[in-house]
Amino acid sequence: MTFADLHRPGRPFVLPNAWDVASARLLAREGFPAVGTTSLGVAAAHGLADASRSGGEATARLARDLVGARLGRYLTVDIEDGFSDDPAAVAEFVAGLGVDGVNIEDSTRGELVDPKAAARKIAAVKEAAPAVFVNARTDVHWLGGTDLDDTLARLAAYAEAGADGVFAPGLADPGAIEAVAVEIALPLNVLATPALDLRRLGELGVARVSTGSLLYRAALGRAVDTALAVRDGLPLPGAVSYADVQALAGDVPPAE
Repeated sequence: MTFADLHRPGRPFVLPNAWDVASARLLAREGFPAVGTTSLGVAAAHGLADASRSGGEATARLARDLVGARLGRYLTVDIEDGFSDDPAAVAEFVAGLGVDGVNIEDSTRGELVDPKAAARKIAAVKEAAPAVFVNARTDVHWLGGTDLDDTLARLAAYAEAGADGVFAPGLADPGAIEAVAVEIALPLNVLATPALDLRRLGELGVARVSTGSLLYRAALGRAVDTALAVRDGLPLPGAVSYADVQALAGDVPPAE
């Protein structure tokens, strides 16, 4: 089986997104077939802003660390917009990561870019690293837009450029999700949402459900809640034990 084989429309798998080796190893231990990274988590952990092109070095370093950690799971990395306008530079960056997949988006610093420019990056990556699963993301809805036709046109262009899958974060309307799954002949990735469970997303034709930055944000919230509980004399929330975290240093889950 390959990473691409996990993407079965109608039978979605959950892709949890890690931000360091420990979080990735914990997720791998739970049997998820693949682990992704969260660009927000990686950037914020280094005091950087997401989607600002400032996290390229941290992303590459984490990819190397995760590959070296031998997770025994497929690994895909969020590379924002590729950290460059130059398709050749983006392709070189991806080819050097040594991962199974990447997620590349069509916005930079909160603004949608020309879909032709995004498509050129995808084509360059596929030429330089044909075995890497390219998940092409459009941010039309993520940035607050509602134009489904624009979403479909952008994703169709990315499919034509050679993308292996498509991603439409912010798309939550069942009819719109189903329309993308039907119109675009590639596996569809959406973000997890409490409004639509895994079964329902499968019925809509989704192939992959990502947690995005949710796990990182939840971890931050839990950390603050625990500190407040200590300060205010409240019951302490549960936590992974010291011994379990120490064991992660040598924890290598068996391959699927």
